[in-house]
Parts: sequence; C-alpha cells; structure tokens
Amino acid sequence: MMAKLDTLQQHLLPQHTLSRLVGKLINSQQPRLKNAIIHWFIQHYHVDMSEALEPNASHYKNFNDFFTRALRPDARPIVQGDAVIACPNDGYVSQIGPIEEGRIFQAKGRHFNLLELLGNDSEMAALFEQGQFATLYLSPKDYHRVHMPLTGTLRSMLYVPGKLFAVKPNTVNSVNNLFARNERVVCLFETAIGPMAVILVGAVIVASIHTAWSGQVAPNNLSKVTYYNDVHLTLQKGEEMGHFQLGSTAIVLFPKGSMTWDPALHAGMEIKLGQALGRCS
Repeated sequence: MMAKLDTLQQHLLPQHTLSRLVGKLINSQQPRLKNAIIHWFIQHYHVDMSEALEPNASHYKNFNDFFTRALRPDARPIVQGDAVIACPNDGYVSQIGPIEEGRIFQAKGRHFNLLELLGNDSEMAALFEQGQFATLYLSPKDYHRVHMPLTGTLRSMLYVPGKLFAVKPNTVNSVNNLFARNERVVCLFETAIGPMAVILVGAVIVASIHTAWSGQVAPNNLSKVTYYNDVHLTLQKGEEMGHFQLGSTAIVLFPKGSMTWDPALHAGMEIKLGQALGRCS
C-alpha cells in the first residue's frame, strides 16, 4: 500500500519545478544556511568526510560544491589491466545482465526499452542488441562523480528530455519503463572492444547533469532529443566524465560478446568507483 501511495505521489509532484527550486537552494552561499544543510546531510547520511580532498565541511562554498566534492587521489584506486572494466561510480547495483529482445530488466518483472532509453536512435540501439547492461544507483551518501569504465573516444552525446521520477527502490519497483522516461544524457564512446554507452539518468531533486566536456547539459529548455556531435576527445579509464548535482543513476551498455560481468556482482550489492565490474572478451 505504501509503495502505491509513493508512486502516486511521484506522478502528482511538480517534478521539474521542485527540482529546479532545490537547485537554487543548494547553490546558496549564505554561510549559516549552507553550513547547516551540509552538516545535517553528513550526519543524516553518514558521509565519510575522511575520503574527501577537502575534509572540512565548512570550507565548501555551497551545498552543491560539497555534494560534488572531489576525493583524495588514493581513495578510489582504479582496477589495473586493459582487459578489466572499472566500475564508473560509487553506489549500488540496481540490476545487471543481458539485454534481451530490446528490453532491459528493471525490477520485479518490469523492463525498460533499449530504443527509448537511447532517445529512439535506432542506429545506436542496434549497437547494443543482445548486449549487456549494468544499472548503478548512486545513493545520497555516495561520491557523485562518474568516471570512465574503459578508455574511450567520445562519438556522440545526446540529451533526452523526460520526467524526473525518483530512482529509489520503491519507485523502480512500481513505475514502468522508468529509466527510459526520465530526463537523461546519453554518452556514446568507441573503445577497444567496440561501442560503450554511459547514460546519466536524472531524477526528482537532481538539480543538474554535467559532463566533463560540455559542462551543464541538463536542465535546459529543450523539448526534444538534441545531439552534441562537435566534441571529439579521448578519456582514459578512470578519468572523470561527468557528475550529478544531487544523485541518480548511471547505466552502462556494452555490445554482444564484448565482455562478461564479474561473477561476484549481484543486484542490491554496494559497489565503489574503480573496482572490477567485468572483463573484456
């Protein structure tokens, strides 16, 4: 019953308006306000500030600066070996496995559509038919920058407008096609094993999505899928590729036969940036 009420609330919330208002609040540089919010957040979510490059919470200019904080260089070692795929972020494995008949498993018998996830780009979707996916949830306490699982050259990026449903377990378990409905940024890379997509999915209260090469991509005033094809750069495995201002989900896609997941991974387990996610075939 509670899950149904929570889902109804998600549908009724003014998702975009609420998220943008929160975005303004977390950028406040008023010392008493920003320090109160930061210290409450650290205590409530048990954030480990010893990992942060700047461990003094009061030194951050606003809450958003704290939330997107950098870590110490030694806090997240990146797994070594060209054939080993690194986890791109801190968080939890929401789901992981094969893409079957153009569908990606979401939760409890629910799936979302590969083609719709990729902004109805049929050429891009064809690259990942019968491939592999990992859906990785970033909880509030986590480090919120996303890094490269493998060395790759950016082929294209597209912004896909959409809803801003929460991505917490109750909502994932009850909202159909959730990740293909929420606002998202799709980044397509060419790697040594072929194409790789890293999708940054927005959610309610997520103030914005940034990439390392374009800065803030969402929110914006665009109402249709928009391509950004004028950027061509190569990022090394472990290099930062983007971040969320307040958290959400990253989805990684690989082509058929290109890799295998680490057998120790399973839905619901905690993960850390840089640990082994799988191996190239």
